[in-house]
Amino acid sequence: MRVVRIGIALAIGTLTVSMLGPGAASVAHSPDTPAGRASAQEFMAQREPTQRLAAAAEVTCTNGQAAGYPCRNVDLLSFMPLANMGGSQANDIWGWTDSATGKEYALVGRRNGTSFVDVSNPTAPVYLGNLPAHQNRTAIWRDIKVYKNHAYVVADVSGHGMQVFDLTRLRGVTTPQTWTADVHYARFGNSHNIAINEETGYAYAVGSNTCSGGLHMVDIRTPKSPTQAGCVSNDGYTHDTQCVVYQGPDTTYTGREICVSSNEDTVTVVDVTTKSAPRQLSRIGYAGRAYTHQGWFTENQRYFLLDDELDESRRGVNTQTYIWDLADLDAPRHIGTYSAPSGVKATDHNQYVKGNYSYQANYRAGLRILDLREVTAGRATEAGYFDIYPSSDSSSMNGAWSVYPYFPSGVVVVSGIEQGLFVLRPRLS
Repeated sequence: MRVVRIGIALAIGTLTVSMLGPGAASVAHSPDTPAGRASAQEFMAQREPTQRLAAAAEVTCTNGQAAGYPCRNVDLLSFMPLANMGGSQANDIWGWTDSATGKEYALVGRRNGTSFVDVSNPTAPVYLGNLPAHQNRTAIWRDIKVYKNHAYVVADVSGHGMQVFDLTRLRGVTTPQTWTADVHYARFGNSHNIAINEETGYAYAVGSNTCSGGLHMVDIRTPKSPTQAGCVSNDGYTHDTQCVVYQGPDTTYTGREICVSSNEDTVTVVDVTTKSAPRQLSRIGYAGRAYTHQGWFTENQRYFLLDDELDESRRGVNTQTYIWDLADLDAPRHIGTYSAPSGVKATDHNQYVKGNYSYQANYRAGLRILDLREVTAGRATEAGYFDIYPSSDSSSMNGAWSVYPYFPSGVVVVSGIEQGLFVLRPRLS
């Protein structure tokens, strides 16, 4: 039982450490582990001012450049600076495609809210307004996912809870508005991240002040009536997770709902089919780990690609992506590690797999795209990139926060912490 928690709190731009009572909200990475405190402190120490950039129009990547940004096989369609989409600084990004109209929208998290941007015409995006943070609770860490035309927004700050926003309200809007949430879910206060399994209609808030920081499971099958469904707490703090209806090679678990979580120092696999009685299947560490951050299944659900947020800065290595074979969910195996080209030592942050490619937001190295066609041998190769932080590829935590590659149009959007919204088009074989 935890008696005292050490919280990382942001106070007018200064990182402070305070002693909080049991159950009090934490900010950023787990306050209960040295790795979590170190990661939060490193992130805060490396903050930079918002860059004053001009909007940019379509530019083809030619001779390794597009509008001053280093690139390979990725074209710039447009760039919208933070000043044009609500200000502050950016964090997470997700997307929504309106099935009724075919329009595509970028949902961009910022410290003080969520921006909605119509990217249906990717060369001329339109800012549609801001959903302010709940009770104006500013947070460095905000996260957004979508289910059945609704956005679910969490933030790693005390008292924020989960905002539910009906995205169909954006239909027909052409000028910016200040929006309000349709529903507020308050069964947790802070949450570092949220995952949604769209097949089952369950959301998984992670890194919250509940469930020992593990999976806080929420039934969102009726989107505007979220209800708590259970906890996964036996492995403590979860930084990120992906939950799927499993159709991979381990036939013991076919059709079960499986979450693969990044838990600071392990990859932890849990069967959450029965929300009242989740079952941990495996918990595996790996050589060189520093802060197990986030990962994603390949589409056949056999391999899992993992990024570690602190191995580059702690070990001085090039950007690393750890490749796991999950043919046996009870015994995952680390089968290889991709290392970025010479000189690219950027910290990797978030990645998502589509087809044969992993789309990675690697902070100062920007968008990096890995070809996974040799993943069975534990190998990957770089297929393209768009570097939104041209001055450096070092391991500091600036530049690309996250990426969304799932628009039917093939457009990829990237959120730049100090920059804004990049709308890109990869040219991959």
